[in-house]
Amino acid sequence: MGVLFILIYLGIVLAVIEIHTLIFTYTGLDKHIARFQVISMLTGTGFTTGESELIIDHPIRRRFGAFLILFGAFSLAVIISAISSILSDEFFTAKISIVAAVLIVVIITLKMPKVRHYLSEKLEHELEEHYDFRDLPIREALLTEDNDHVLDYFIDEKCEFNGKELGDIIGEDEDINVLFIQRGDVKIRKDRLVTELQEGDHIILYGEEQTIEDKFGPNEDNEE
Repeated sequence: MGVLFILIYLGIVLAVIEIHTLIFTYTGLDKHIARFQVISMLTGTGFTTGESELIIDHPIRRRFGAFLILFGAFSLAVIISAISSILSDEFFTAKISIVAAVLIVVIITLKMPKVRHYLSEKLEHELEEHYDFRDLPIREALLTEDNDHVLDYFIDEKCEFNGKELGDIIGEDEDINVLFIQRGDVKIRKDRLVTELQEGDHIILYGEEQTIEDKFGPNEDNEE
């Protein structure tokens, strides 16, 4: 019975992973990224990548992430306790089986098209209603269309725009917006279009992706 209990509990852990992966997916996160980050938080491995900011910077995902961290710590204690008592007959296998069955039903429900559509809209609406625009990550705040793009363009010594002004580079009819110029510790906003660009400047651009790429082309130090 002890071995059965452990197997069932591991099934519950897998179900929790699947449920949270689905929820993160409904908030707009890629499924592969969502699953990896869920496992990372659940196991408490502390494995960090740039993708972890997609969880930390998103208020709804952050809430579910906190639960995963706590549940992971609790699960580790339960499994260790179960293994140490493997010869005991005091396992509540029947009760834990009910919990596992309920979680399976939840997963099946979450995968239903109508439920997926409803939750996607609900989570997006909650984000818009209850959180300040400043709390949203760039992807949620600015990249609302498929062709939206944010670019960090670096001016190096070989850059063709070195010594030029952005007002002369970007046409008025082009869908390219300059958010600011980062020069060392200084952010240039007010005079961003009439400031002569220097080597080492970072230009933060926002607009239509193809237009930005056609205008500025490839740049090894660019980051989205």
